[in-house]
Amino acid sequence: MATTGGNSIVLAWGSGEDGQLGMGNWEEKDWVYSIRSLESKNVVAVVAGSRNSLAICENGNLYTWGWNQRGTLGHPPDKKTESVPSLVKALSNVKIIQAAIGGWHCLAVDDQGCAYAWGGNEYGQCGEEPERMDDNRRAFRRDISIPQRCAPRLSVREVAAGGTHSVVLTHEGHVWTWGQPWPPGDIKQISTPVRVQGLERVRLIAVGAFHNLALTEDGILWAWGNNEYGQLGTGDTQPRSHPIPVQGLSGLTLVDIAAGGWHSTALTDQGEVYAWGRGEHGRLGFGDDKSSKMVPQKVQLLDGESIAQVSCGGTHSVARTSDGRMFSFGRGDHGRLGYGKKITTGHPMEVPVDLPPPGGAPPSGLWHVTAVACGGRHTLAIALWAADNEPDE
Repeated sequence: MATTGGNSIVLAWGSGEDGQLGMGNWEEKDWVYSIRSLESKNVVAVVAGSRNSLAICENGNLYTWGWNQRGTLGHPPDKKTESVPSLVKALSNVKIIQAAIGGWHCLAVDDQGCAYAWGGNEYGQCGEEPERMDDNRRAFRRDISIPQRCAPRLSVREVAAGGTHSVVLTHEGHVWTWGQPWPPGDIKQISTPVRVQGLERVRLIAVGAFHNLALTEDGILWAWGNNEYGQLGTGDTQPRSHPIPVQGLSGLTLVDIAAGGWHSTALTDQGEVYAWGRGEHGRLGFGDDKSSKMVPQKVQLLDGESIAQVSCGGTHSVARTSDGRMFSFGRGDHGRLGYGKKITTGHPMEVPVDLPPPGGAPPSGLWHVTAVACGGRHTLAIALWAADNEPDE
C-alpha cells in the first residue's frame, strides 16, 4: 500500500473497463488523470487491485470503486461495476490506517489494531468460521459484502492479501495467515489464522498472488509459497511451505519490499532496486532481457535515480524517486504504463504528470508524486503540488 499526506490528489491511468480508474466512466487512459471526486478528500493511501481500487483518507475514511460482483467494494453489489469512489459506510466509525486487495477480497486495519475483511470468501480468505451444513460438511459463505472483523484475537499492524489467502503482521512482529495459500486443489483451506513458524521481529510483509515476503528487523528477507517463476528468490523453482531466506541480498540494507502477481522487488537504503521472479513483458526492468530470474538482481537501468518506493502489479511495475517522479516498465496494453503509448518494455520510462496546478496555488511548480500503487491493468498514485519557491517535502 502506498501512503502520503497533505492536500493531495489521486492519479489514475490504465484500464477502466471495470470503473477502476474512478473517473465516472469505463474508458481506459494512457496518460495520468486526476480522480476529481477525491480531490477534496485528503487521501493518504491508495491500493490498486486486479479490477478494483481503494483510497484511505487522513480522517480514516475508506473509499472503494471498480468491480463489485463479489462484494469487493464493501457494500452489496447492486451493479457489477462502479466508476465513482464511494464511502465504505460499514467502516466509517473507525479510523482505517492501511488496507490491501487480494484476488477478489479486501482487508483493512484500523488505528486500534483491529482487522476487517470483505469480498470473496469461498476459501475462507475473509477469516469467517464455516457454518455447519445438514450433512456435516463445512461450507463458507461465498461472498461477504459488508466488512466484518477478522483475526479478532490479534493486534494487527499490517494486512496483505493474496489470490485466495490473507496475511497479517501483528504488533508483536509475528506473521499469521489464513485462506488458501496455494492454487485450488493443492492444500486444504483454513479460515482460522495460523501463525507462520520461524518468523520473529518482522518489520514488513508483502504478498503476491500465491507467494509471500517478510522482512525482519535484522534485515533478512524471508519468502514462502509458490515459486514457479523464481519469485521466492531461492535460486530454484521449488515451492516452500515454510519461510526460507532470499538469496543474493547479503550486505545490503533493505528498507522496503513489494510483491506483484509473480514477481518481487526489494529496495535498499541507497535507493537501489533488486528484482526477481517472472520476467515476461519486462516487468523486472532489465531492458530487453525479459527472462525470469531465480535470485534477486540489481535493476541497473534505474541507477542514478534515488528510488524511494517500488510497486509491483500483475504484469508491470512502477518505481517512485525520492524527488517525486515515476518510472514505469512492463506490459503496456490498456495504457497502464502511463506515458501515452501502449508499448510493452523492460526499459524504465518516466511517467509525465502533465496536470494544471490546484486552484489558488502558485502557477510555477510541479506535481510531486508521494506514493504509487500498481494493479492488474491499472495504476494509481498520490501527488502534491510543490511550488517553485517551496522546498521539496
